[in-house]
Amino acid sequence: LQPVESGGGLVQPGGSLTLSCTASESLRYYTIAWFRQAPGEDREALACDSVSDRGTNTADAVKGRFTISRDKDKNTVTLQMNSLQPNDTAVYYCAGEAYRYRLCVLDRWEYNYWGQGTRVTVSS
Repeated sequence: LQPVESGGGLVQPGGSLTLSCTASESLRYYTIAWFRQAPGEDREALACDSVSDRGTNTADAVKGRFTISRDKDKNTVTLQMNSLQPNDTAVYYCAGEAYRYRLCVLDRWEYNYWGQGTRVTVSS
């Protein structure tokens, strides 16, 4: 699997962005997660969506502002981000792992397939 992210860019504080993750193959059997990494910081797990409608998981740090969802027809997993602040500035990554038939886990070591990232900058 080679995930491809899109939707990053520059947004003002308080604004919203929607990031998308897709791939050339079906995401049907993949758990998909979103991570971010700011300069000098560790990669941070944000949210994940499980295979076969087994549920989502969202990090407490972004719960209530970020929402992950999957569109099976469009073969896309999106991350809706609201009320963005300057400390949300980072490179955002999509990651996947296959055939994990359980509730997804917010742990970078669970995922073997990573996209190249899309940059999000929150600034006035």
